[in-house]
Amino acid sequence: MTYSDLARRIHAVSHLTGQFTLRSGRTASEYFDKYRFEADPVLLDEIARQLAPLVPSTTEVLAGLEMGGIPVVTALGRHTGLPCAFVRKQAKPYGTCRLAEGAEVAGRRVLVVEDVVTSGGQIVLSTADLRGLGAVVDRALCVIDRQQGGAEALAAQGIGLLSLLTADDLRAAMA
Repeated sequence: MTYSDLARRIHAVSHLTGQFTLRSGRTASEYFDKYRFEADPVLLDEIARQLAPLVPSTTEVLAGLEMGGIPVVTALGRHTGLPCAFVRKQAKPYGTCRLAEGAEVAGRRVLVVEDVVTSGGQIVLSTADLRGLGAVVDRALCVIDRQQGGAEALAAQGIGLLSLLTADDLRAAMA
């Protein structure tokens, strides 16, 4: 599948119009329902295949953010062979009581993986948590950058954003 084919497929599967409140609190008239592309195993595998070349060669652990980043990071791990960590928004109060489950992150170069980025708020919070656990985090990778200030907010925290597609790419694919 070509890059343009992938953009068209993601747009066709996940693009919705209406009135939506985003995690950032902003409202939008268009929305990319990430669960629609994450729930399609063939499409998710193709997304991961095309994300894999974007993973920096120095990466030691892929860290998927709860909840949408988890299927993406799992599929991406299959294509890169890198171990995965699953990052909660807050540590659970039972069992292992860990914030990051799976691969150990302390002292390792970690790439944060998210599905859709708008303001970058959850990546900023989770990166601070991961750094608090001893992870070295300077980049994040997403499937879709909505181009609404997320990259700039992340840059202010010393995090570079890599994206497979932008909102403009998805719109252009349907033009």
